[in-house]
This record gives sequence, C-alpha cells and structure tokens, in this order.
Amino acid sequence: MTPEDQEEAQPLLGPPGGSAPRGRRVFLAAFAAALGPLSFGFALGYSSPAIPSLQRAAPPAPRLDDSAASWFGAIVTLGAAAGGVLGGWLVDCAGRKLSLLLCTVPFVAGFAVITAAQDVWMLLGGRLLTGLACGVASLVAPVYISEIAYPAVRGMLGSCVQLMVVTGILLAYLAGWVLEWRWLAMLGCVPPSLMLLLMCWMPETPRFLLTQHRHQEAVAALQFLWGSEQGWEEPPVGEHQGFHLALLRQPGVYKPFVIGISLMAFQQLSGVNAVMFYAETIFEKAKFKDSSLASVVVGVIQVLFTAVAALIMDRAGRRLLLVLSGVVMVFSTSAFGAYFKLTEGGPSNSSHVAFLVPVYTEPINASVGLAWLAVGSMCLFIAGFAMGWGPIPWLLMSEIFPLHVKGVATGVCVLTNWLMAFLVTKEFSSLMDVLRPYGAFWLTSAFCILGVLFSLFCVPETKGKTLEQITAHFEGR
Repeated sequence: MTPEDQEEAQPLLGPPGGSAPRGRRVFLAAFAAALGPLSFGFALGYSSPAIPSLQRAAPPAPRLDDSAASWFGAIVTLGAAAGGVLGGWLVDCAGRKLSLLLCTVPFVAGFAVITAAQDVWMLLGGRLLTGLACGVASLVAPVYISEIAYPAVRGMLGSCVQLMVVTGILLAYLAGWVLEWRWLAMLGCVPPSLMLLLMCWMPETPRFLLTQHRHQEAVAALQFLWGSEQGWEEPPVGEHQGFHLALLRQPGVYKPFVIGISLMAFQQLSGVNAVMFYAETIFEKAKFKDSSLASVVVGVIQVLFTAVAALIMDRAGRRLLLVLSGVVMVFSTSAFGAYFKLTEGGPSNSSHVAFLVPVYTEPINASVGLAWLAVGSMCLFIAGFAMGWGPIPWLLMSEIFPLHVKGVATGVCVLTNWLMAFLVTKEFSSLMDVLRPYGAFWLTSAFCILGVLFSLFCVPETKGKTLEQITAHFEGR
C-alpha cells in the first residue's frame, strides 16, 4: 500500500472527523470476546483444586498418582501450543468471530469429558481439549478486541484479556473450595457457553470484513460498534494476499515478528511459573494459618493489579509500564534468590527441596522472618508482573502486525509462549539442581533485566495510535 493509499484508508478505520467515537456497544463486544480468556483462565486454574481431589478419589472414580497428576497439569500447555497454530490458521480463514465461536466447542467438550471421566486417559483427553481451546482463545480474543476498539480505549480493552484470564484462575480457586472435581468441571462449561450465546449477536471485525471485500457489512459493523459510519471510506484491499516467507524481508513484517516473539519469550523467562509453583510452600514456611489460602491470595493480587494496569494503560503507555513492571520483577526475583541463599542448609545439599527448609540452627522466629521476606518478594513479583509483563505482550501482539500476516504472526507468538511455558515449567527443577535455587532465581532476574532493556530500546509506543499508524511506523513511513 502506498502512502497515498494509506491516507485514503485512514478515514475508514480511524475516528470520524478526528474525534473519538462514542459508541458503547464496542464494550459489550469486547466483553463477549473476553469470555474466551475467562474460560482459558478457568481451565488453567482448574488443576490446582482438582488434583488434590482426584488424588483422594475412591473407586470407581479415576484416581491420579504423582506422575499422572504432573501430566494433568502440564498437558494443557501442549494442547494450547497446538491451539496457537490452529488459531493462527482459523483467524485468517474463518475470521475472528467464527474462530471465537468455534473455540467454545473444545472448551465445552473438554470439560464434559472430564465430568464423565471413568479413567485417567479420559481426564487427560479432556485437559488436552481444553488446552487446545485455550490456545485458540489466547490468540483470537486479543486480535478481535484490538480490531474493534478505537485507539482511545484499545489499551484498556486489550488489557481486559489478561484481566479475564486471572479472574478465571481466581474463580477456579474459589469454586474449588466448595465443589469437587466433577462439579467444578461442569462449572467450567458455563463461561464458554455464555460466550457462544453473546458472540452470535456481535459483528465480525470491520478490518477482516474489508479484506473479504464486504464493504457494506464492514460499515454496518462500524456503525454497530462505534455508533457512526459517517466519513468512512473503503481502503484498498489489494495488499491482503496472505503470508509467504519473502515477506520476512520487509521491515514492516520482520520487525514486529522479532518484537512479538521476544516479548513472549521474556514473559516466560521472567520466572512467573516458578514463583507460582512455590507459592503454597512459601506461605507454609511463613506459618500462614491456612496454606490453601495462598492460591487465592495470589489470585486476588493478580486481579487487582491487572485491573489497575487496564485502567492506566491508555494514559501511561505500554513501554513505560513494561519498564516499571520489569524493574519491580528484577528486585523481587533478586530478593527471592537471596531468601534461598540465606536459608541454604549446607554445602552438601544438592536437592532444591532442601533449600525450602530453613537451617535448623537458626531461631524459629528468624526462619519465619526470612519466610516472610519470601512472601513479600513473591507478592511484589506478582503485582509487578500483573502491571506490565502479564497483559502487555498479549496486547502488543494484537496491535503490531499488519493485517495480511496477522494470523500467521500471532500464531507463531502464541506457539512461542506456550512452548516456553512448558519448557520453563518442566525444566526449572533441573535448573535448580544445577545452579542451586538462588542461582536459578538470580538467572530469572538477569532475564528480567534483559526484558527491561529490550523494552527501552526495541519496543515502540503504541498508545493512542491507530493500527494503520503502527504499521506505518514499522515500514518507516
């Protein structure tokens, strides 16, 4: 597309008359799409209360041993990695709306299989199906929301994707207190069913409709979402020819590719999964009266600070929040490593489990005090992560790619995120054996520093810009 064509395209996909649209149905559409991430969060959080219940289950109900429990938790990430690839293809071929409608099928089917499970293989199959749906939803929902939102609210609505994820996790934790695993799985069918109902009444994104040469439907969608279509003109659509490898030579494609993949990698290398893994253990060492509350405390912190990030995203900007979030994570992971160093049991210990136990020669009050250092570091890390590195990589992924490569590019980003999540979760224990626990957490601190530097020097600010302006930035126009 030439600069002249771009100028012609701008009135259609930008605010009419230079003023912000006043339509409120865009918020309803964003909420409907965000029920996908809510379902995704519930599926992630489901394993935490379900695994203890399944390990205590009496015949004829299926029962998980330690090995099966490990796979029950981890297989979701493998399904989600496959879902990222599937979602990247679906979002371009079937469209954004239909992709969201289709992902409700494996969500409901997966939880239904778990509810009816008679053996471990049915449990794992159900988790794999929900993981597949998680991968599709984690890709399509941010794309749909970014393409229906006008610039003044795109940051807030885009951040609501992560807010709904952590809300879904918290919902699973809270419901797990009163529901056993079968009833909890039945509850998991509710959010995707509600999404299916609401999304049927929502329009396809105007940008996708224009790539399909459906001008009248695009104008109708804009009028529904933003409240007006006066002053919009149809942009040229000849550029939307799909993805091929030669496009990677173009700065408008390879620059956002590098940024998107790097953000997803740094998000997982920050150590968030390792910190979450040790949450309950750390609370126990701090003599927390009910260590089962640890998950709920962590979930509440995530929801509160992700909500704060959503509210200030369009004022503070993406890059500033990434940097501040990264700095907080550097200090908290460093302090976390210091906790493990101070509670080291002796040079002969090689097991990472030993470092969770304070040395026996120190007073009880001192060991409890050190454990509260870990609790404080953990809560600070989670708050910092929720303010920036939790929601922003997903938001930027939906903003920076041009239309004609968005499906493939976002698919690669989602695949990177889920594969990194699987590898980090699976290999972190081995890393702790090699580097000792304090060394492993100090290594994550180093990755957080690299993430801060990458944000400062490589990530463009997208606050207040239209998606076309962001594309023009990468193309040097």
